[in-house]
Amino acid sequence: MYNLPTLNSALADTIFAGKLHFFPITQSTNTDALEAARDGAPEGSVFFADEQLAGRGRGAHAWHSAAGQGLYASVLLRPSIPAARLPLLALAAGLAAASAIDRIAALRVDIRWPNDLLIGQRKAGGILVEGKTESDGVAFAVVGIGINVHQRDFPAEVSTPATSLDQASGQIVSRQALLIALLEALAEEALALKSPASAQEIPQRLQQASSWISGRWVQVHGPQSCTGITAGLDENGFLRVHTATGLVTVHTGGLRAAESEPLQSGPLPTDREL
Repeated sequence: MYNLPTLNSALADTIFAGKLHFFPITQSTNTDALEAARDGAPEGSVFFADEQLAGRGRGAHAWHSAAGQGLYASVLLRPSIPAARLPLLALAAGLAAASAIDRIAALRVDIRWPNDLLIGQRKAGGILVEGKTESDGVAFAVVGIGINVHQRDFPAEVSTPATSLDQASGQIVSRQALLIALLEALAEEALALKSPASAQEIPQRLQQASSWISGRWVQVHGPQSCTGITAGLDENGFLRVHTATGLVTVHTGGLRAAESEPLQSGPLPTDREL
């Protein structure tokens, strides 16, 4: 169980201090945060739970949220950024989560665009960003993060084989320490996102942290379904994929390793050639 006084003390120098809202059980921390955002809750409000009954991931997928087994948290931000840059927030959250997991569990996370946290070939966490945009920018954004911490068993229907931090590290990982590290990293990323120069670096930083962003033969699932070789991110964090019919910029969808043969033999096209 979490210790709120200790958490508030550890986060005293961040925008989250004094804004922590813990629920032993809830339907969804993202739903809680969205409702609070519409009611005028301040930036930095954090909603986290020991168990979710209706946790959800991207694309209306359910997120298995067993009691006491994982970290289930949603953060309310009100970033002063153009609406076009909102996708960068999910990438920045992925970088923050990867940093926190490395710091607390000494595990390297591979980020599968746009929101999957992988350890090896297994999924250990995911990110869901929801919010409200207006003509002049982002009114608010809720960053939901789910990380498997203590789980040993997973539902048979999960699309990607799963793991937990305990399983991958061989030790018992503290959810409280992980939450502190995550919020500290998120505070830094939220601050960086407000700087145009720092925000421009997020796609490049993600590419360095991910084996999926460039030169990977993938299948894209979703409205822009296609198969091809990943060719980096554009300035707003959207994935470029070199397909048999040309370059596709993927705005929404999920990735899987493709099972078929590559489009062509020889070296991959460079960004300039694309």
